[in-house]
Amino acid sequence: MADLSSVERIYIEKPGTSQATAQSTVEKPNLFKNRNFILLWLGQGTSLIGDQFNMIALPWLVLQLTGDSVALGLVLALMGIPRAIFMLVGGALTDRFSQRTVMLASDIGRLVLTAALAGLILYGHVEMWMLYAYALAFGTISGIFLPASSSIVPKLVTRDELQTGNSLVQGTSQLSLFVGPVLAGAVIAFFAAGGAKSAMEGIGLAIAIDALTFVVSVATLWLMKVDAGNTAKNDDIIGSIREGIVFVFGDPTLRALFVVLAAVNFLFVGPFLVGVPVIANDRLVEGAAAFGLLMSAYGGGNLAGILASMSIKPKPSITGYLTMGIIALFGIGIIIVGSITSTWIGCIVMAILGIFNGFLAIMLITMLQKIAPMAMMGRLMSLAMLASTGLVPVSQALSGFLIKYGVGELFAACGLLIIVMAAGMLLLPEIRGIGSKLL
Repeated sequence: MADLSSVERIYIEKPGTSQATAQSTVEKPNLFKNRNFILLWLGQGTSLIGDQFNMIALPWLVLQLTGDSVALGLVLALMGIPRAIFMLVGGALTDRFSQRTVMLASDIGRLVLTAALAGLILYGHVEMWMLYAYALAFGTISGIFLPASSSIVPKLVTRDELQTGNSLVQGTSQLSLFVGPVLAGAVIAFFAAGGAKSAMEGIGLAIAIDALTFVVSVATLWLMKVDAGNTAKNDDIIGSIREGIVFVFGDPTLRALFVVLAAVNFLFVGPFLVGVPVIANDRLVEGAAAFGLLMSAYGGGNLAGILASMSIKPKPSITGYLTMGIIALFGIGIIIVGSITSTWIGCIVMAILGIFNGFLAIMLITMLQKIAPMAMMGRLMSLAMLASTGLVPVSQALSGFLIKYGVGELFAACGLLIIVMAAGMLLLPEIRGIGSKLL
């Protein structure tokens, strides 16, 4: 494992004082007194709400202009594909220039794009080719932004505060999924009552609100004072990406964690996104309303799990066992989801599953960030994001095919495979002893 001295604390000792004694005399830092972290949290939290305005308004705009679901799919694909592709480039750029610099440049770019689109809509000059171009450019910049945003917290807080910092950031992200769409839908619906022209004004206003949230994000990033040290020296982007991949596969602990990320997401996300609507439609009398309740319960559970991770911090010596134990329980939960026949019981099951998922997500993110050297942080987080999402389209397509043979059977098979994977991982000494790398 590479030297982690770049992220270790530095203690100032008096002559004759041991490091342990010096550590005990240092006042424990308070996360809420950390100016840089508070600026990040407020700025990105505001921007995340704006993102939800964009996610509601843009599809609605496409449908208002064309009424064509194919055009909507193309816009979303033009945004999603470059976002996935450029995550690796974003990781390399992050390690080259620093997280703050990449985030600031990306948010300025997205501010310009979003403000321009809002202006075109409000003045009645928007056309579909502009939306295709906007989606392509926005997705590309977002792909560069994401690794920087996911790797900046270790730069701002101490190792002891890392899990709490991740919990606050991820919890705010989850909360924005509740608040943002409701506010965006209310704005658009209010204007839509006045007719087609007013509806377009409402969409334009929603996009303009997103642009304003980028102003807040740019301002807070600009005000942050972050040392840009520990940046990579490799100017070759492809070489830098290759260096990150070699580093991950060359470290047994990281390699195992990446396998866990890829396997759990492959075995869960596809069956979940495809199977839960089928269960609601085929088994639950409330139909679409049941689907909404189940997904809300899962989202609420996620938020509860993330918040719980702020106060529940396991000892490093049991971290490997605890992580695989939670993954095994997660597998059991997936099996139970496949047998849901009651909406309210299903909501309880989904909420518990969400709690496991939220807590597990923070644990895995924090472990990766503690193990990774700061100079590799952007690339490792971009690879982790790719491992989490790269196989999801395959998982969804395969689930859509296999679900014809029984939704319960699909969930049972995936849950059992997750349990077996968790048990198998505990046979690896690098997982059982992962706590030694988290100190």
